[in-house]
Amino acid sequence: MGDFRQTVKAMIAGMDAVILDKTPVIKTALAAVLAGGHVLLEDVPGVAKTMLARTLALCSGCAFNRIQCTPDLLPSDITGVSVFNPKTQEFNFRPGPVFSQILVADEINRATPRTQAALLEAMAEGQVSIDGRTYKLEQPFIVFATQNPVEHEGTFPLPEAQLDRFMMRLSMGYPSLYAEANLLEKTRLGHPIEKVVPVTDAQTLVKMQLAVREIFVHEKVREYLLRIIARTRDSSHLTVGASPRAAMMLFRAAQSYAAVAGRSYVLPDDVKYLAKPVLQHRLLVNPESRLRRVTAEAVLNDALKEVPVPAAATVSGER
Repeated sequence: MGDFRQTVKAMIAGMDAVILDKTPVIKTALAAVLAGGHVLLEDVPGVAKTMLARTLALCSGCAFNRIQCTPDLLPSDITGVSVFNPKTQEFNFRPGPVFSQILVADEINRATPRTQAALLEAMAEGQVSIDGRTYKLEQPFIVFATQNPVEHEGTFPLPEAQLDRFMMRLSMGYPSLYAEANLLEKTRLGHPIEKVVPVTDAQTLVKMQLAVREIFVHEKVREYLLRIIARTRDSSHLTVGASPRAAMMLFRAAQSYAAVAGRSYVLPDDVKYLAKPVLQHRLLVNPESRLRRVTAEAVLNDALKEVPVPAAATVSGER
């Protein structure tokens, strides 16, 4: 764990130098990456959503690509296309931007449902199928998708099935006055991202992803997690509660977040902290409750209040 912790600290420090005053978001996004999960960044324009993913790619030494989603974007613009070569009389495959390790899909809700679905197989299976052939994507493969929750004209909301592919939905938020003043000074003569250097490489990141799965989770913490999941399924306000996939995502995210925090075991507070970013976008409020202005966040808050939290002293022991 010594090398793991040093690498994590170096990555957080490198990202902190670019994304100011957002250490909690940075740690949570890094936890998602180490858990092998995809991230949906939902916030207003200009708060460094794309910059977060780009900086993480630079710090980790991973290949980076960005897609600007528009209504006329085609699935082949993402996955690639076969082009006929007159010299060899054969079709040659030209990979699309999805063949990277950290991929940003900017304004994903501006792409058509057909194009959005082109990312589905890649996100779920780590591969793409084109012209009857299957191409494996190089690991690690992480998608950071962004969308603006305010502007809805000319957008195509993500369906529940695709929302479920994202491990977490995060929001950046505005920086503090002090951080924004610091940002203006730092970007006066250049951008701090120009000074970011890799602190690890893609192969090491894959090993780190495997290492976080060894983080100890006490049975009391597992029971606490499952009780939260069950409470969402029992809610009269929800049409769709948290699925078994959601439970697995929360479990892996808690392991990864504990590792980022420098621990070899998961605390109940890890599960509680990650419940909203992991579960909230998976909960579907029924029409009657929506009319009464009940939100998924409110339902989840009630579940977290009602489920008793196990004492930290009983779950902090190592194996």
